[in-house]
Amino acid sequence: MRVCDLHNKQVINTCDCKILGCVIDIDFDECSGCIKALIVPGPGRLCGLFGRDIEYIIPFPCVRGIGPDAVLVEVSLEKITHKCI
Repeated sequence: MRVCDLHNKQVINTCDCKILGCVIDIDFDECSGCIKALIVPGPGRLCGLFGRDIEYIIPFPCVRGIGPDAVLVEVSLEKITHKCI
């Protein structure tokens, strides 16, 4: 699988069965080439018309499965790193 194959796949949290969003970027270690985290945009402001306030940074060890349409993660929302945009 290539990194570009992860782009725009839905991320589903298996703890609460909620869709977190779609993968827009990844964070990887430049030395080893390993993926460190998936970056997913947070919820939109006012029906998505005015952009987003945060994005979720999901550690790659929390990924439980990658399918043709979705990425399954197991993480509590309290432990997800929020990055303000």
